[in-house]
Amino acid sequence: MKNKRTPIIITIVVILIAVISIFSWMNRTYDKAIILQEEVDKAWGDVVSQYQRRADLIPNLVNIVKGYAEHERETLAEVIEARSKATSTTIDANNLNAESMKAFQQAQGNLSSALSKLMVVVERYPDLKANQNFSELQAQLEGTENRISVHRMKYNESVRNYNTHIRGKFRKWALNVFGEEDEFTKREMFEAVTQNAEEAPNIEF
Repeated sequence: MKNKRTPIIITIVVILIAVISIFSWMNRTYDKAIILQEEVDKAWGDVVSQYQRRADLIPNLVNIVKGYAEHERETLAEVIEARSKATSTTIDANNLNAESMKAFQQAQGNLSSALSKLMVVVERYPDLKANQNFSELQAQLEGTENRISVHRMKYNESVRNYNTHIRGKFRKWALNVFGEEDEFTKREMFEAVTQNAEEAPNIEF
């Protein structure tokens, strides 16, 4: 005679399997969000590190230029002021919202523009261009600009992956259940705020 409890047991087993599967999927979704979030934070740290490297090179660059082109004070002052504003405009990785990102990009873009103007000035001074210390700084600055571009692209890619993951309807529900309020929020990408801002300043001689 067939056991009357068999359908009930089967139903319970099916429900348990479904619950375990859903819980497991939610856990994986949460863990992946954490990993992607950490990748964004690391990528942003790399971007900031390269911008700081550029800022660290500028004082020596300005001093060398001043020695050959002291009367170009206005251009040098613009670079110094832009550097000061860029280094004071910082963003924590957890505060990458549209407003703070726009301010950061604008400050760094202004510094790039000031550096470009300085490089135009340098063209007027052959002796300065031939200075070994200046040439070494120029090479370091050019390499830093290239690394900035690379790390910005990597950062944008990490943000794209993270934002795509947390915006899925069911994934968002799972993250709200597992995570704390506002633990996973959209991160802003690094976009050009001025024409050709994605390009490194022309510092080749």
